[in-house]
Amino acid sequence: MIERIWSGKSPLYLLLLPFSWLYGLISGAIRLSYRLGLRKAWRAPLPVVVVGNLTAGGNGKTPVVIWLTEQLQQRGIRVGIVSRGYGGKASHYPLLITPQTATAEAGDEPVLIYQRTGAAVAVAPRRRDAVNALVESSHPQIIITDDGLQHYALARDKEIVVVDGVRRFGNGWWLPAGPMRERAGRLKQVDAVIVNGGEAGGDEIAMKLVYGEVINLATQQRRPLAQLTNVVAIAGIGHPPRFFNMLKNHQVALVNTVALADHQALSELEINALVKPGQTLLMTEKDAVKYRQFAHRHADWWYLPVDASLEPAAASALIQSLVDLVE
Repeated sequence: MIERIWSGKSPLYLLLLPFSWLYGLISGAIRLSYRLGLRKAWRAPLPVVVVGNLTAGGNGKTPVVIWLTEQLQQRGIRVGIVSRGYGGKASHYPLLITPQTATAEAGDEPVLIYQRTGAAVAVAPRRRDAVNALVESSHPQIIITDDGLQHYALARDKEIVVVDGVRRFGNGWWLPAGPMRERAGRLKQVDAVIVNGGEAGGDEIAMKLVYGEVINLATQQRRPLAQLTNVVAIAGIGHPPRFFNMLKNHQVALVNTVALADHQALSELEINALVKPGQTLLMTEKDAVKYRQFAHRHADWWYLPVDASLEPAAASALIQSLVDLVE
């Protein structure tokens, strides 16, 4: 239902417009207060790059953060990652991610980024605290914040916005009548716009998600996606249909698809209830980090990692602009 409302296919968004106007008024006032100097943003002692979005829901932001981090690491630059840690609740903040950190503490995305990149990752509701923790513990040369475009309390040197190229901005209204955190005009003030799927236009950077082989949660064995049969697919991401549609386009033998809320975690019993004997469970990499602790008891649990692939020339220029911040 919410997708129909946000896409403009349902007139029910009209009932929510008063709440959207209030949301827009408050968010606009907050941003204006920083622009006018009524509130002062804290500036870190090293460059800060924000990777965020204008809309709620999955746009492919985390794969972009991983891609940026790996590109900078390949150039010998130490990267620190800052996250709000949505979906997690720690006993203390800032929380530095380690191999033992559970997603229940940190959220799934910080754990995923840490496992994929090996970069230092810190989680805190106040991103300034996370930055300071990284500076003291790992001495990064640059900070990338996973989300936080609207967190104006943290000054930034670059802003990168990731846009879902298929859904774009829906009906264009602020939450909750539409998907917008800020209006589309905000794109004129950011440093780069990366478009995930669909058609990129103007100065936008085209991106697609590249899917590799599936990986077994218990054994780390790899095999081609096409070899999986009788597949039950689950996705607890911002936009599950993207994952399911990709599987259908690759002719995966699906017997069921289960869309979960973003960051939602199921218990082992709940997962077992979804998968019958002889069926194979397939999930996103973001989901997989939540279930590793009991994956050793299940031989047919697999996940599908994804990588961001950007248009080469524009990607090279973007990375060089970040390198220049360090040098």
